[in-house]
Amino acid sequence: MRFYILRHGETALNAKRVMQGRLDEPLSAKGVELAKVTGRAMKDIKFDRCISSPLRRASQTAGLILRESGNALTIEYDDRLSEIDFGALEGKSLAEMGDAGKLFLSDPFACPGFPGGESVADVCRRTQSLLRELIGKDDGKTYLLSTHGCAARAIVNFLFPDPEDFWRGHVPYNCSFTVVEAEKGTARLIDLDRVYYDRGLAVDRYSV
Repeated sequence: MRFYILRHGETALNAKRVMQGRLDEPLSAKGVELAKVTGRAMKDIKFDRCISSPLRRASQTAGLILRESGNALTIEYDDRLSEIDFGALEGKSLAEMGDAGKLFLSDPFACPGFPGGESVADVCRRTQSLLRELIGKDDGKTYLLSTHGCAARAIVNFLFPDPEDFWRGHVPYNCSFTVVEAEKGTARLIDLDRVYYDRGLAVDRYSV
């Protein structure tokens, strides 16, 4: 089995360093183009299933990549792939979030969670429940899982040599992939932040 775990393309709120969470923002023109370029570069990959977060930026990215890569698949949706819920801080810029935003990006497991929302530990539990469920099928299929920055790190956190190092240096780039292989119920991390476009275009909008 192989899993291509995708962070969606850029949105206008990404460019403004806004924590989108569950806000249902579409891709920007730049995000659409990056998804198309990524899809065209993946023509040699045959996906058997595509599962996406129901949020528009993730499903739109998945649809563009499937179309441009020649994979005619119906997108399935699973809320477990949704982004972290920032609760009362949803839609705030990184600057507006103050210490809460800094802690989320510098030491996420020390962040107690957001008022009315989730903690990083919550996101790890729900995203990993999906990945472990799929791994348990041991069906030999290749999956495209379309998700978000925090969720993309959370879903594979248990595979990191040091799970406390949550971000691994930065938030995943837009339209980048984490690649996981699994066989007989055992998974291993193959690649982190793989891009199928000019790496000079990869931007970390959320560095602190």
